[in-house]
Amino acid sequence: MGTLNLKIYNFMNYFKVILYRSLAPELTYSFDGDIEIGQIIEVPIRNTTKRAIVMGRCEKPSFNTLDIISLENKIYSLCQIKIAKFISSYYFSSLSQSLSIFIPFEINQKEPSNYNMDIEYPNLTEAQSKAYLEIKKHKKALLFGVTGAGKSEIFISLVADSLKENKTAIILMPEISLTPQMGKRLAKYFGSTVAIWHSKLTKKKKEKILDSISKLEVRVVAGARSALFVPLKNIGLIVVDEEHDDSYKSNSNPRYNARDLAILMADRLDAKVLLLSATPSLNSYYKLPVVKLNQAFITSKKNYIFKPHTNSITNEILKEIYDNKLLHNQSILFIPTRGNFKYLYCQSCGETHKCPYCSVGMALHRTKRLLLCHYCNFVQRIIESCVACGYHPLSSRRIGTAEAIDIIKNSISDINIEQFDADTINTANRLQKALDRVESCESDILVGTQMLSKGHDYPNVTLGIITGLDYMLGIADYRARSRAMSMMFQISGRCGRASESKVIIYTNNIETFQEYLGDYERFIQDELVFVEIGEYPPFVSLAKILVANKDFKKAEKIINDTVFKLQTIKDIEIVGYGKAPIEKISNRYRYNILLKAKDRVLLLKALHLINSKDIDIDMDPVDFS
Repeated sequence: MGTLNLKIYNFMNYFKVILYRSLAPELTYSFDGDIEIGQIIEVPIRNTTKRAIVMGRCEKPSFNTLDIISLENKIYSLCQIKIAKFISSYYFSSLSQSLSIFIPFEINQKEPSNYNMDIEYPNLTEAQSKAYLEIKKHKKALLFGVTGAGKSEIFISLVADSLKENKTAIILMPEISLTPQMGKRLAKYFGSTVAIWHSKLTKKKKEKILDSISKLEVRVVAGARSALFVPLKNIGLIVVDEEHDDSYKSNSNPRYNARDLAILMADRLDAKVLLLSATPSLNSYYKLPVVKLNQAFITSKKNYIFKPHTNSITNEILKEIYDNKLLHNQSILFIPTRGNFKYLYCQSCGETHKCPYCSVGMALHRTKRLLLCHYCNFVQRIIESCVACGYHPLSSRRIGTAEAIDIIKNSISDINIEQFDADTINTANRLQKALDRVESCESDILVGTQMLSKGHDYPNVTLGIITGLDYMLGIADYRARSRAMSMMFQISGRCGRASESKVIIYTNNIETFQEYLGDYERFIQDELVFVEIGEYPPFVSLAKILVANKDFKKAEKIINDTVFKLQTIKDIEIVGYGKAPIEKISNRYRYNILLKAKDRVLLLKALHLINSKDIDIDMDPVDFS
């Protein structure tokens, strides 16, 4: 009797993959086995290997394929992929770029199980309890509360609810400067189940947090906009604090807005989303159910004084700071410009000293003894004479934080000053040390830019001095009034948290600001009438098209060709086009087109028709430079 020869057949499978963080199209590879959609793999390409993401199985192609080299223990969930596809389509980036902002899950990552934890709730006032119960009725809501009203205690109560329901929570803040204080507040209630996440964390620290998430040891993640994309399972709540802040908008591809994505993600995950602000955006106020907190947790008298606009630190300002110091109180001084005097300019010909690679003035940093371009980072020694006409000495335009600090130090002896701007507070450690000094009253005054307004709690500040609001009003942006008004409310809200305070506002537009003191909602309602008449968001959708090229003729041709195509599309309005307000950055000539449409879907269709590698599309822009 003959023997039966058994032959083992290996069946090859074929997969569509996209290269990680790439603009390349889908590629096809083979593998002797099965792979899950979303899994991260390594593939050969040319003479190297690259990471890629499996997007699905496919039939055997008519061409020869290469084999997948290896599989990683990381996978993007189907929900992450769906949201990334939306981001790719809406914000005009590749699917790979959109997926790369998410952090993949560990394969076989634990599923949330019953979690026994003694959860402590904050003690809420009657007003807070009423707002909390109202928010619980809605899947999405805006908590509109004056500064110091105790908005944090309300969303902490909602986080506690989420944990009790065996769910997780994400809390977003506009930038890392807010994370230390928020971390302390959350740890008080939820202990080691809280992790703080932002881009400045070391790789080792991030890996430790991700390991704790996969083990279900971390269930609450708080941080800047990247915290929205951590691999938490069973998310029950997403909170967006200071929702009005433009820092939620990414300035590189994909140009997403984390506030808007938080609403979308909550909807897709069947989670609750809560936005909070003392000065909410028109968009959120108009589109979401509004829950109000009109009374500060501790009420104290606030005296507002308006003075004519000034470009300098006057003797009057110095006396106010000195007198407040004698009373052993703290002060804050808001200046819209970081560093030293912003620009050098010639009093003879009027020319501003510009960066040779960008059409912007170079910022003067006296402490570092250099000129710096804040767009391309070109550095130059300080010059004394005008490069256009030779006149000297050059003058300085607009005072900055470092220059203000020098003036204060030279005028008031033994004064301890904290500089709060991006030049000084550039690490989490520096921020924490500065906040500790403020909290322990080692510092007499905080001098800074918009960082001062970012939701910090300064209980001993009794004097606020606000300059530069007229500069903010003069910016060519339909939101200029909103930004300036919001800044006044936010900075003044840092004063008088525990006792009577004085707020001095330097402006030549006294009526504009005085009219709305103590009533930001009335300002919003008036502003909504203004933007509806002018046809601006939230009543229309905006998109900005940018062309940047080293050859200005080529850039000009691309922009003109794009305009010609857009002019043939109905119901899309070209608001304007031509050279960008900042005409050149990094030696690339820049042209803009601003579009608007009442129908967002029509606008997106038009943009997809003209989309190409030569243009950069920014949907719902916040920067018009």
